[in-house]
Amino acid sequence: MPLPLQTRNRHLLWRAGFGPAAGMAQALADSPTHHTLKALEADSRRPFLPLTIPTGTAQPDDPSGTTSPQDRQRRNRERIRQLNIAWIDRMVSGEQMLREKMALFWHGHFAARHNNPDFVEGLLNAIREHALGDFGTLLRKVCQSPAMLAFLNNQQNRKQRPNENFARELMELFTLGRGHYTEADVRDAARAFTGWQFDAQGSFRFRAEAHDDGPKTVLGVTGRLTGDDVIGILLDRRETADAITRKIWRHFVDEQVDEAAVQRLSRRFFASRYDIAGLMHDIFASEAFHEPRHIGRQIKSPVELIVGIRRMLPMRIAQPEVQILLQRILGQVLFYPPNVAGWPGGRHWIDGASLMYRLQIPQMVAQRDWPAPRAKDDDDQDMGTSRRPGRGSRITLDTRIDWEPVYQSLTDVKRERLPEAVAALLWQTTTPPDVSGLDARPDTSSREALIRSALIRLMGSPEYQLC
Repeated sequence: MPLPLQTRNRHLLWRAGFGPAAGMAQALADSPTHHTLKALEADSRRPFLPLTIPTGTAQPDDPSGTTSPQDRQRRNRERIRQLNIAWIDRMVSGEQMLREKMALFWHGHFAARHNNPDFVEGLLNAIREHALGDFGTLLRKVCQSPAMLAFLNNQQNRKQRPNENFARELMELFTLGRGHYTEADVRDAARAFTGWQFDAQGSFRFRAEAHDDGPKTVLGVTGRLTGDDVIGILLDRRETADAITRKIWRHFVDEQVDEAAVQRLSRRFFASRYDIAGLMHDIFASEAFHEPRHIGRQIKSPVELIVGIRRMLPMRIAQPEVQILLQRILGQVLFYPPNVAGWPGGRHWIDGASLMYRLQIPQMVAQRDWPAPRAKDDDDQDMGTSRRPGRGSRITLDTRIDWEPVYQSLTDVKRERLPEAVAALLWQTTTPPDVSGLDARPDTSSREALIRSALIRLMGSPEYQLC
């Protein structure tokens, strides 16, 4: 029996975006899924808009040169913090949502940390601009970004003193995957990338005097290879298409890989010269994507959870930096991946403490008062939140929720069916949701109170953690 349109559309919006927005109940139930996908794709083909650190958040450098290193570090953290919030706001807005969802995926794939906000902004915008373009262009832009060159030590990769870190991660994590290259390939690829550096203004520079122009052999190709040559060699290998397609399948479809499906998709991806938008269309338009076994099987990442709640509950947040504290507590701070491999995802998102706070977030938003835990210290991730409360203290989250779009979307639902209708909007299930086992009783003092209490209660459930 075919799944209801609401189930299919909800599944698509969570995997290709950040979930439905308030007021979308009728559209979820009525719109053919291919129309929903077409709208997502068309929206993300609109002209690219770079994200910049909001005006007025950063002070100019002190022309006297007396600014202390501590002050500069504090200013840099503040600017990165503002960029974090600006990107979250863009995800919530729904503008070019498929582009932003793909950019979040690539942000984990091309993981890098740097304390220079201009470098961080540059890498983010390179990823966002090419998130749905061709993978070869995206790869080259990332590899030439000062954030990645610095993070993987290629600024120190010079003739006579090659540094293998950049070449190794390029092969292992960004393209081929383990087992498809040798140590000799890494050594010669590192020599090919000598001279790939950046200048004081953060622009990519090829410094010929630092480049090893001798003969090299990488994956069976011999010559006076350059970094561009090595990237071309990697893109010419089917293993790269296989590795990227498999990782995308695990992220957007199911952690259990359907190898036959991945191979079919990979062949088309490789033949298209790595058209990312085409690969994602092939996935999202397929009936395999909508199979019940793939629905409600993934744990939302912390960013997906926060953005999804804000999309369903339109709100004004007087202290938006609290969202960074939430990211830290739940284990995913934008621009601060744990290592070059990015966030492991899946079941790693959940432990006893993080699940407890995940379930409390909707109540925190509704009640505007929350007992904040003490997150693990990280000098980089503090990003201006070093004055966070200690364990047992409270912070006030000043939010103003606009409930009207939610009320309007449920106008035609009979009062006694409201909890089930809200669950059908929020939970990723393939069968009608059963809300009879929920602990707390809803507020029945009015229709609006019933909707509010049911929505907050259902968002604070284990079922809402899945997409």
